[in-house]
Amino acid sequence: NAEYMGDPAHPVGRAHPAGVKDVILEAAVTAIQDFEDSVAVVDAEDKVKAYRNWLGLMKGDLAATFPQGGRTVTRTLNPDREYAAAAGGTLTLKGRSLLLVRNVGHYMYTDAVLGPDGPVPEGMLDAMVTVFCAVHDLQRTGPNKNSTAGSVYVVKPKQHGPEEVALTQEIMEQTEQALGLARGTVKLGIMDEERRTTATLGECIRAARERVCFINTGFMDRTGDEIHSVMALGPVARKDEIKRLTSIQAYEQRNVDVGLQCGLPGRAQIGKGMWAAPDAMREMVEQKGTHPAQGASCAWVPSPTAATLHAMHYHHTYVPLRQQQLRARPAAPLAHILRAPLLTTRPTPAEIEQELVNQVQGILGYVVRWVDRGVGCSKVPDIHDVGLMEDRATLRISSQHVANWLHHGLATEAQVMSILHRMCAFVDKQNANEPGYVPLGSNPDSRLAFQAARDLIFKGMQSPNGYTEDILTHYRREAKRRVSKL
Repeated sequence: NAEYMGDPAHPVGRAHPAGVKDVILEAAVTAIQDFEDSVAVVDAEDKVKAYRNWLGLMKGDLAATFPQGGRTVTRTLNPDREYAAAAGGTLTLKGRSLLLVRNVGHYMYTDAVLGPDGPVPEGMLDAMVTVFCAVHDLQRTGPNKNSTAGSVYVVKPKQHGPEEVALTQEIMEQTEQALGLARGTVKLGIMDEERRTTATLGECIRAARERVCFINTGFMDRTGDEIHSVMALGPVARKDEIKRLTSIQAYEQRNVDVGLQCGLPGRAQIGKGMWAAPDAMREMVEQKGTHPAQGASCAWVPSPTAATLHAMHYHHTYVPLRQQQLRARPAAPLAHILRAPLLTTRPTPAEIEQELVNQVQGILGYVVRWVDRGVGCSKVPDIHDVGLMEDRATLRISSQHVANWLHHGLATEAQVMSILHRMCAFVDKQNANEPGYVPLGSNPDSRLAFQAARDLIFKGMQSPNGYTEDILTHYRREAKRRVSKL
């Protein structure tokens, strides 16, 4: 919907022939509370904080107080909006986005709860606690509910094929039984961001067919998994070239093709990935209109402003009609998806150095915030000082890419270590005005953040699927331990 706000006395309204002061487009229809790549949650203390935040959202009483512009500001959840209906009575629109919650993947364990054999699967704990918190919303009556349909919406990342989706289905069934909820209360969003899931997406949807509320591509994690999957096959293409390769284009198309074949339109969303440059809104408006044109009914954006601008694309492209048109095209061949993203021409020494500098600077810039300050997702300036939204998925690409080039001899250990040391001064300069930032300095080897960045690269081949969580968690926990002893 669009809300036209008339006020002839307003400075903007006075200059408008009809006295219109603003037009508000409905946007950010859904939003995701993240327990995964966007947060640095490493122990019981962190998990409690994250769960408490989700609980406040589900109870509707979450509030945040903070200083802004010399005064104290308190923010609470917006109430529903009521309008006088044309036919009489009132029309009510939700004042908040429909909230989904992203749990962690199957591979992570946590000692926040200990079982007979030690740490428990973190994804199972997330399922139980996040759905339990949502019972408050399910039992509430009246306005300001999150789900008006009586559902809980869980996003599950980093699943490798239908067997792991079936495990998620079993976890959700047992969670519903334990909490006394009707079967099917928990809906599931499947992140299509691992190679095996892409190749078997139809079977993944079948494994959770009664729960699927969306499928979504995720170029960042998908590329990290792609690099790790073909690690020993040969050196991969330069990072910016990978997204233009046939395999990635086929991946984006096949996600839509399979979603249409499985009958998702009208029942579940088909989504596209994140726009990672929060300040580049003009470029986003120019480029992200391709997503609904490709048949996607939703897409990830980094801010409310981006959501409002992206909403215009869905007024330009009528997605149901576009999806109907796309049903007639041939499906993207599986062989194209499985084509390895390898170099076709060896880069020059200068190009190799440039690529390594770009990757290493991004790794250091992200890791120093994660390890030292517990910031899981933020706008990190790249080598050109362009702010990019960085999380563990982008870190996975960069660290795997450098590890791959090391393995195949395009780079040497001495060369990468030299760049790591040089980039410390560069990252320090970029963060000089950040409150609480501790410079890496001229002798960074003793710093935990530097050690984490180094290990992410040089232990990248041994990291399961190229995931970064184990190394980051180890160093963040040590950083917290050292602070607690001061």
